[in-house]
Amino acid sequence: MLSATVLAARPDFTVTAVTCRDEHPRWSPAEARADHRMVLVRRGRFRRRAAGADADVDRTLAYVGVPGEEEQFAHPAGGDTCTSLSLTPALWRTLAGDPTRAPAAPSVYVDARLDLAHRRLLATATGGDIDYALTEELLALLATAIRRAVPGPLPPSTRTPARDRALVDRARQAIAAGHPAADGLLPLAAALGVSPYRLSRCFSRELGLPLTRYRNRVRIGRALDRLEQGESSLGALAADLGFADQAHLTRTMRAYLGRTPTALRRLLAPHPADGSRPEGEFTAPPPPPP
Repeated sequence: MLSATVLAARPDFTVTAVTCRDEHPRWSPAEARADHRMVLVRRGRFRRRAAGADADVDRTLAYVGVPGEEEQFAHPAGGDTCTSLSLTPALWRTLAGDPTRAPAAPSVYVDARLDLAHRRLLATATGGDIDYALTEELLALLATAIRRAVPGPLPPSTRTPARDRALVDRARQAIAAGHPAADGLLPLAAALGVSPYRLSRCFSRELGLPLTRYRNRVRIGRALDRLEQGESSLGALAADLGFADQAHLTRTMRAYLGRTPTALRRLLAPHPADGSRPEGEFTAPPPPPP
């Protein structure tokens, strides 16, 4: 029995958890899909046949599939659980160049770094921030895997320090202005005329932090403004600032500031006339005696 659960979906990609609970050593009928995809194993193993070659796929070996490629599967060792990453040709092109170019080999060695990238992607999928945090993890994982799988040079880099600084400035301005394209990393990159991977890498090089973290910094600043003004609805605040829900807002603010929005609202409330401090406010210790 095969089951699939979509962990994250956007027009350019889908991340799906796939579980097979059957044991069938014979090859399945040949089938062809219409997407670019990479499949990584979380538990168990299975066999794949494509382009006349067989491969044992497990936690150390992923596979890359291309549109129209016929493939068959066998599960001689029982069940398995995998993560399937499905991409549109447009997103594939930004990472690998010509979308018609097939991988040099259908299998990709999953070293410890790629394994960690896979685990980080799955952890991020539970956090609610698909458009930035998960997208950055996805792009980093795919860029590493595609370098190993696709023959020939990848799309050329046009990086120069001046261009990178200008690109980062434009991205920051779009985020600060609340431009609709800044709602996600992929539409922001498209609006700026660059690949999403280049924008992500460029931002990290120039500012020393991921684009996701920078965007959260801006959103937290706006949240603090609203809380300082007495915002009473955390659900409305989360929706206005682009968080998945109130729980996502709370997790993010606790991760960055160590406090929940409710505690921060108390902390930012005007001081009472008697000079006492709001509950939970940090008070610096007195200086040591001379």
